[in-house]
Amino acid sequence: MKVEDTKTVTGSVMMPSQANPNGNVFGGEIMKMMDSAAYACSLRYAHSNVVTARVDELEFHKPIFIGDLVTCTAKVVFVGHTSMEVFVNVEVQDMEREDKPERALTAYFTMVALDRNGRPHTVQPLEVVTNEEKEEFDAGRRRYEAHKAAKRAAVAKKAESKSAPAKK
Repeated sequence: MKVEDTKTVTGSVMMPSQANPNGNVFGGEIMKMMDSAAYACSLRYAHSNVVTARVDELEFHKPIFIGDLVTCTAKVVFVGHTSMEVFVNVEVQDMEREDKPERALTAYFTMVALDRNGRPHTVQPLEVVTNEEKEEFDAGRRRYEAHKAAKRAAVAKKAESKSAPAKK
């Protein structure tokens, strides 16, 4: 499947129940929308159930208020053996003005494909076509490898501390 075929767009108008008394929408509300967009995108790609394994580099760029239209655009940018990295871009638009949508948040979600028994299963390779897609794929691979290396180091450190003699 091509990167462009994974693009998934969701949107919603922000309501008072999603905000604090000053009208600022809670970050958790937007994160939930982003997670749902990443889920729909990776579900479309994997053709199986998926779960969120990690969220990296969540960046808040602009506040969101009650009445704003929030649009989440998700796309698969990297694929491993059983996991997919999905980039989610959130745009906000004040509907009372004629302003153009502006970037509000971005994040990378790592989603894992599961079989019917809840075990990770292989996903198809991602077909990258443009130079931009290749750069995003390579950056995703670097994040994937860095995370795996950090995880291995943490496991080794934990094993080392268990085998070290107790201090008195």
